[in-house]
Amino acid sequence: MDLSPEQMAARLGAFVAREAGLETQQVAIEGLRRLAGGSSREIWAFEACLSPREGERRLDLVLRRDPPGRDEGGRDLEFRVVSAAHEAGIPVPRPHYCCTDPEVLGTSFYLMDRVDGEALPRRLLRDDRYERTRRALVPQLAGILVQIHRIDPDQPELAGLPGGDARPGASPARDEIERVAEGIRVMAAEPHPVLELAVRWLRERVPERSRRTLVHGDYRVGNVLFDEDGVRSVLDWELAKVGDPVEDLGWLCTKAWRFGSPHAVGGVGSREELLSAYAYAGGDEVDPEHLRFWEAVGSYKVALVFIQQSWVYRTGRVRSLELASLGRRIAEAEDALLELMEESP
Repeated sequence: MDLSPEQMAARLGAFVAREAGLETQQVAIEGLRRLAGGSSREIWAFEACLSPREGERRLDLVLRRDPPGRDEGGRDLEFRVVSAAHEAGIPVPRPHYCCTDPEVLGTSFYLMDRVDGEALPRRLLRDDRYERTRRALVPQLAGILVQIHRIDPDQPELAGLPGGDARPGASPARDEIERVAEGIRVMAAEPHPVLELAVRWLRERVPERSRRTLVHGDYRVGNVLFDEDGVRSVLDWELAKVGDPVEDLGWLCTKAWRFGSPHAVGGVGSREELLSAYAYAGGDEVDPEHLRFWEAVGSYKVALVFIQQSWVYRTGRVRSLELASLGRRIAEAEDALLELMEESP
């Protein structure tokens, strides 16, 4: 179902009215526009003008949905995770309504408050106006992760999270490695000796034990809104799961998310600073080798992402030069893996 903005606005108005207990004519949708970003999900912004008898009020909202023809589901679970994070005091957009009925907009979606802020990593790392943000970011990101990892993943509202029904003694780390290895085996167009070496290296270093917590799954610079004072909001919870909390720390350190900066943590700080700030905020003491393991898993996963994107091009599903060029970037992830393996005891 490919709807025009006018059709979307009309259907959104009817949906918001129903959810708010109003008549359709009491809700007007204004300024509906698609926002940049959201590579796997569409993001739309608009104002909802609600006019009940007791007075008018306006909501500045964002709609997050699967692209038309690609309803992958999971928006309901993502909505529930964001709701749990909001209840826990984590800086996320306030969630309002969720819809899984494809008759409304064609695919699943949910609505949340719009939060002002910047998300582009290059502006964070280069603009003078964000100098103070760069200094404050690592402690803030570490503190927010501690809050995320304190959310009870077994609460009924989070039923259905990946990893939540893992068998006793299961290893989230080993499961993640094998999932990525299988994807590389199926989609790679040519041999990748570095990745074959890396998976053996990772299998030999799977942590024996790890705490089981809620994991954001894509916690990195680029998925955080910020302003001159620091973090405004944490975005993109679609990969949330139950697993090892150090996975979030390692993903934050993955070289792909430094955007050319020499600093390991999102281009703004050091690993030592991150681990110290995480412990200071009340998190566990983390062994640097445990962090290195998950950082290596991060680069291994990034290699799969580049392989997947180039596979989409090679199979003719999307004829995009951008996707084709990403195949060349597999070497960047391989280089990061070689560095980590060489530096490890």
